[in-house]
Amino acid sequence: MIDPRKAYLFALTTLLFIVGCNQEPASGLATVKMQLGNKTFTLEVADRTDARAYGLMRRDSMPSDHGMLFVFDREQNLSFWMKDTRIPLDIVYVDAQGRVVSVKQMKAFDLSGVPSDGPAKYAIELNKDAAAAAGVKAGMTLNLPDVKAKD
Repeated sequence: MIDPRKAYLFALTTLLFIVGCNQEPASGLATVKMQLGNKTFTLEVADRTDARAYGLMRRDSMPSDHGMLFVFDREQNLSFWMKDTRIPLDIVYVDAQGRVVSVKQMKAFDLSGVPSDGPAKYAIELNKDAAAAAGVKAGMTLNLPDVKAKD
């Protein structure tokens, strides 16, 4: 005879495993895999005005191999700030050809703008120090996923 407590624990463990394997972000945004330097990251795609404005606000943490890709409709001088963003981040500004314009760090809750060093069409936010750990530097070229701004 099967012990009901063991059956319950088995079912619960299986359910938690299945749910844990589904790595869809709580934001509901689509994700893409992208090679940045020597590491592959799973990036949430912020391709609409509301998603770009909200970004990574109100999160207490982010997996080390995750980040967010902000997609704009054209190249422009960009500047990001950390309103309601609780975790320190790296920001990688990238132009339309995939060239890294600049890599900078942003402090949690810092409301001062962190500007790109030239026109950029994309911004990628990663956990602080992740860009350096992956070897991402200004001037290098990244292979961008096929994503476009939706507004």
